[in-house]
Amino acid sequence: MRTLIVSDLHLGTLSGADLLRRPELRSALLDAVAAVDRVVLLGDVLELRHGPMRDAMSAARPVFADLGKALAGRELILTAGNHDHALVEPWLALRGEEDEPPPLGVEQLLEPAQVSPAFARIADWAAPARVSVAYPGLWVRPDVYACHGHYLDCHLTVPTLERLSVGAMSRLLGRPAQKFSSVGDYEAIGAPVFAWRDAVARDVRTGDALNGIATVAAWRALGGGARTDGAGAGGDLRGREDATGLGSTVLKLRRRALVGAFPVAVAALNRAGLGPLRADISPTELRRAGLRAMGEVAARLGLGDAYVVFGHTHRVGPLPADEQSEWHGSGGARLVNAGNWTYSEVFLTATPGQSPYWPGTCVVVEDSGPPLVKRLLQDRTHADISPVAD
Repeated sequence: MRTLIVSDLHLGTLSGADLLRRPELRSALLDAVAAVDRVVLLGDVLELRHGPMRDAMSAARPVFADLGKALAGRELILTAGNHDHALVEPWLALRGEEDEPPPLGVEQLLEPAQVSPAFARIADWAAPARVSVAYPGLWVRPDVYACHGHYLDCHLTVPTLERLSVGAMSRLLGRPAQKFSSVGDYEAIGAPVFAWRDAVARDVRTGDALNGIATVAAWRALGGGARTDGAGAGGDLRGREDATGLGSTVLKLRRRALVGAFPVAVAALNRAGLGPLRADISPTELRRAGLRAMGEVAARLGLGDAYVVFGHTHRVGPLPADEQSEWHGSGGARLVNAGNWTYSEVFLTATPGQSPYWPGTCVVVEDSGPPLVKRLLQDRTHADISPVAD
C-alpha cells in the first residue's frame, strides 16, 4: 500500500500563509494523491489558535472536498497536533467521563463521529474518500510510525513559547519530562496548555502573542531569522531589513540590548526549573534540538528502531546535504520529517526551494524501503507562494 503523508497545513491562518487554500497550489498535492492508495494528514491540519473554529473550518472545506474527490473511495486518515488539538479533545474528555479509561497507546483508530463533531463534518466534506482518525499517531506499516510530533516540545532545549508553556505545566503538576514513559504522560502536560489557547481563540481572533506574529518578530530581533540551516542555505533577513529602512540606529540598539539580555533570561528560566534550555536559537540548533527531542519521545514511547515520520517543526528531512547521523534517535528510531504547507518568510532563502523550510512537502511510504521525502513546490517562486493580499 502506497501512503502519502502530509503535515502542518494550518488551514485558516490569519495571514493567508496556508498554501492549500489556493487552488493553483492545491493542484500539486492533488496530482500526487492520484498515485497513492491512502493519504495521512499528520496534524496541525487546521489553525485553531488564530480565531474561532468556524473560520478555520470555512477555509478547510474546499480543500477537503477536492481531496475527497481526488481519493475517490480510497482512505484518508486524520490526526491532530498542538494547533488543532481541539479536534480530538472531545474524545479525550469523554473516554474517562464515567469509568477509569484504559491507558492511551501510541495508536487509537477511531471513526470521525466518535471523536468530535468537527471531525465528523470534515469526513462528510471529504466524501467519497473513506475517512478515519488516528491519535496520537498510527503504524503506517510494521516498521513505520507516523505522528504529529508535538510531544517533542517537552524535551526541546530551544526556549520557544510552546516549550516554556509545557515546562511550566510540567513543574506545576510535578511531572518532569525526564520521567515520561507513555502517551498519557505527554497528554497530561500538553492538553491543559492546548485547551487554554483553544479557549482564548474560540470566540475572537487572537493577538500577536498567541497567533505567532510576536514570536516571529522576536526571532528576527534575536538573529534567529538568519537564513542558514547548515544545509547549503545562505542569506540573511537583516540585509532586507536594512534595505527597507528598518535597520535604523534605534532598531539596532534595541536588538543589541535584546540579544545581550537573552542568555541572562534563559539562565533565569533554567534556575526557575523550566529547563534545560539553551540560549542558542540559530536555525542549525533549532534543527538539531528538534531531532534530539523527537528521538527522545520515540525512545520513551518504545518505538525502537522504527522509522518515525513526524511534522511540527516544519523542517523537512533528511535531505541529501544533511548530516544523516542527526536523524537517528537515541533509542534507534530513524527520523523523517514531512515538512509543511505554510509560507513562513523568516525561515526561507531568497533562492526558491533552497531552504529546508520551503513549503509544499510530503513523505511517501511504499510497502518496503525507507520513507521518501518529496518536495512538490520546489520549482515555485516567492511570488508564486507568498500570501495574496485581500
